[in-house]
Amino acid sequence: MNKNKNHPHISTLKKQLNAGDIDRRDFLRSATLLGMSATAAYAVTGSMSAIASEATSNPLMPKGGTLRIGMRVMDVSNPHAYSWLYDANIGRQVTEYLTITGQDNITRPYLAESWQASDDLKTWTFKIRDVKWHSGRSLTAQDVAWNIEHALDPATGSSIIGVMNYLLDKYDTGKKDKDGNPVMSTRLWSNNAIEVVDDHTVRLNLKVPQVAVPEHLFSFMLPILDPAEGGKFGPGSNGTGPFELAEHQVGGRAVLKARNDYWGEGPYIDELQFIDLGDDPTASVAALASQQIDGVYEMDVEQLLVLKNVPHLRIYNALTSDTAVARMQVDRPEFKDPRVRKALRLSIDTQKCLELAHQGLGAAGEHHHVCSIHPDYKKLPFMSRNVAAAKKLLAEAGHPNGIDLEITAKPDPAWEVAAIQTMVEQWKEAGIRVKINLLPSAQYWEVWDKVPFGFTHWNHRPLGFMVLGLAYRSGVPWNESHFNNAEFDDLLTKAEGTLDISERRQLLGRIEEIFQEEGPIIQPLWRSITTAYNKKVLGFNLHPTLYIFANELAIEN
Repeated sequence: MNKNKNHPHISTLKKQLNAGDIDRRDFLRSATLLGMSATAAYAVTGSMSAIASEATSNPLMPKGGTLRIGMRVMDVSNPHAYSWLYDANIGRQVTEYLTITGQDNITRPYLAESWQASDDLKTWTFKIRDVKWHSGRSLTAQDVAWNIEHALDPATGSSIIGVMNYLLDKYDTGKKDKDGNPVMSTRLWSNNAIEVVDDHTVRLNLKVPQVAVPEHLFSFMLPILDPAEGGKFGPGSNGTGPFELAEHQVGGRAVLKARNDYWGEGPYIDELQFIDLGDDPTASVAALASQQIDGVYEMDVEQLLVLKNVPHLRIYNALTSDTAVARMQVDRPEFKDPRVRKALRLSIDTQKCLELAHQGLGAAGEHHHVCSIHPDYKKLPFMSRNVAAAKKLLAEAGHPNGIDLEITAKPDPAWEVAAIQTMVEQWKEAGIRVKINLLPSAQYWEVWDKVPFGFTHWNHRPLGFMVLGLAYRSGVPWNESHFNNAEFDDLLTKAEGTLDISERRQLLGRIEEIFQEEGPIIQPLWRSITTAYNKKVLGFNLHPTLYIFANELAIEN
């Protein structure tokens, strides 16, 4: 394979850009996914990259000090099965990723220094950077292959299966579930699905075409771990990153010490501390205001109102595809009828939810989990509130006098409770009586994918189909709604392998229609994310996924 050869679709992207068929953002994202460097892609668009494509230390950044960030501290022992960003933000300081998607949503090389895709998008070849583990051993292609295979092993419990299904086949285990149905599992679709070409080259041979492989390799549940540790992680674990984990206490704090032999940018600080301040949002407000912490993972909108005028703080915010959905398990008796699910959607005024729950900071939800900022989003007629239609659907489904339900949620962040309370009031008008079961966050994290009706936070993803594969593809680990729709699965697989954005947009448009008619979610809003750091913290950029890259941060002396 010619190292300098661009993927043939890049010339098509250039023509589409010049003709105005795609915008600059769409070109940048698509061209870099196909292996074009970010520098070259930005040059085509006539602009300069906001974020460097290669990590280089800044000699002007001050050195030393301890940075304290308020964030929940959870179990980090099984990185390939992470479910929450809190876990990953601790682990990523030690164990790194093959690629990195910047705050501009452009994917760049990281532990993989380059990649190429075949014309048909079924063969992806990654060159692995020549870096050392903390132990002094060289990172190899064999290490990378082990990690991908370990993450895709069903026994690991990783949600990455939902997006990297192009490397997998489903098969019948020969066992039966409690209802007598076959128990299905997954395995690599081919013996050479993950191919070690040489010590620094890994090739992924896909079952079906896929556009977004490099972005998938930046999924927070796919850090590159030392195979010698068997997929486990904790204080003292090996890594390639800028820090080592020195201390970790669930619900307490995590302490990371800087290394002086890091291959990339920084680190500039000596020590990083993540401090768990619990469910009470006022604790973060007090800690920031009194300078007991230097920054916070995320701020609720109510905290923003209190802290925006504190002189030593700098506020950061960005509109993203971050959201939360009220999701129903469609195999439960109360939610089996799609008319009930649609009635719940039709009872909601999403613009009012945005205003009351999130101070209007974001965009109204459309009940299909594809955001208007996604390049493959298709605009449909807005699904407005229609209480009369909702009542009619409920009556047709056998609930002429309404229905009684219970939704399970957590108190942190507070906007989620506000969104639920707003929906509960709106549902009442349609005869949908919903009780709120508010659990402490630690208890909710244990049952979030098990309760019949729950409220689940979903982080930003750069492309419209990425969260759809994680959350709604039939049989994947994070399909908490148990949604199982053959047309949806087929359309999703086609979209994932479609390079042309306009064609992909049509496929996602049909998915959006399916979700509005019979989908498993009520989506009140898309939200702007917000955080705050002390002005003495330098180098911070708000990533749309709320990822923290502590090697880029410094503290002004």
